[in-house]
Amino acid sequence: MNGKPRQHMEALSHRLGLAPDAMRSGLSAAAAFPFLAPPSWYRKISASDDPEGLIRQVLPLGEELADVPGFGADPLAEEPAARYGLVEKYHGRLLLMVTRRCAGHCRFCFRRHVLDTPVDQDELQDAFRVRMAADSDITEVILSGGDPLVLSDRVLSSWLELFSAYRRLRRVRIHTRGPVFTPARITPKFTAVVAASRHPVVIVLHVNHPDELDAETAAALARLRSACVLLLSQTVLLAGINDSADTLAVLFERAVECGLAPYYLHQLDRVAGAAHFEVAKSRGLEIMRELHRRLPGYMVPRYVEEVPGDTSKRPIVPGGTPCP
Repeated sequence: MNGKPRQHMEALSHRLGLAPDAMRSGLSAAAAFPFLAPPSWYRKISASDDPEGLIRQVLPLGEELADVPGFGADPLAEEPAARYGLVEKYHGRLLLMVTRRCAGHCRFCFRRHVLDTPVDQDELQDAFRVRMAADSDITEVILSGGDPLVLSDRVLSSWLELFSAYRRLRRVRIHTRGPVFTPARITPKFTAVVAASRHPVVIVLHVNHPDELDAETAAALARLRSACVLLLSQTVLLAGINDSADTLAVLFERAVECGLAPYYLHQLDRVAGAAHFEVAKSRGLEIMRELHRRLPGYMVPRYVEEVPGDTSKRPIVPGGTPCP
């Protein structure tokens, strides 16, 4: 790795006080899954009282190179369906991988082994039309990736216009890190595109640490709210980043202040390269008990895991019995 990415990695490594050997192993990890962080992320780091929680989300570390049993390249068994960009897991919902690019690379991403490959928009739209003609059970489409907000307004508008032809659709959902990684992406033009959608739009923002919700991101979320977008948040429970009730309580309170309703707290998907982020479910349950003690119910997300073949997210509850 040469140039600015390496310089940024070395600077972040120094912020964590990593030894030269650890820096070199991080460079090896970046060769397998490239380092990528947008300018706004560095601004958040500079302003943070807990920069480690932000740095560790994007900085490649040697731990990623470990071969850990139970961790694989496709933890949710999305292939081969994901190769065609259409993923069906749950009744009535169709997920479209409209891009495999992101504005930043989260080191724990469960799709880290399939990112940065091209997506043919025309081909994917044709596949969508074929699927929608085959049955009438799809009431919600989910734009995912990668991050849909790396696409242009023109491309996103073409998707929303395509969806408008299907009256049985009830909602369009967009999963994104955009307002966090690139808050400037939420322009008046983009909000106008979203506001023009025939179907209600739900945006699910992936946010893991309270300092991600700075003034830039809060302003971007306010613009989305002005377009009548329903905003939800989802969070991954991550060792060394947010595995405490103190951090998560601040995160969820700040999320609500920004107009985000806490939706899911995810157990880590067991993707190869991310084992060092895993938090034991017993610890997760302890944190959830403390969050319920501290926060109003509407501020506490559901603690869940995704299990291949299940018909919905699986709640993680004491004793392992799913919630009714």
